Amino acid sequence: MQIDLVNHLKELEESHIRIDVRKSREKLGEILADDFFEIGSSGYIFYKEECLESAVLTDCSLYNFEIFPLSEGVILTTYFIVDQTRNRNTLRSSIWKVIDGRWQLYFHQGTITPLELRDVINSTVQKKQ
Repeated sequence: MQIDLVNHLKELEESHIRIDVRKSREKLGEILADDFFEIGSSGYIFYKEECLESAVLTDCSLYNFEIFPLSEGVILTTYFIVDQTRNRNTLRSSIWKVIDGRWQLYFHQGTITPLELRDVINSTVQKKQ
């Protein structure tokens, strides 16, 4: 897998959680596919329009970013988020698709986890050994 693709998708994921992007309907709308949906950490399903109308604004940091190709032009990404605003951590996954010649976020899910950053980093190190 090209390192450029990994970096590009990581940058897109990081922009998706940035407060300045989430405040901008236009910027967030460029990232989300027209048929985007997500299963929020609340367990509720949200669609693109709902996300554009009421994006959650939190200060988050992304760790352990990985990609998994599913098919041509479709990638699953997984990562760990430390949410400083809500003082909680989540495991997240996204499906990115090439639509109209660019990568767009098609699906997203966040699951609240009791894991701490040190637990996730340690498990990643052990997994790769």
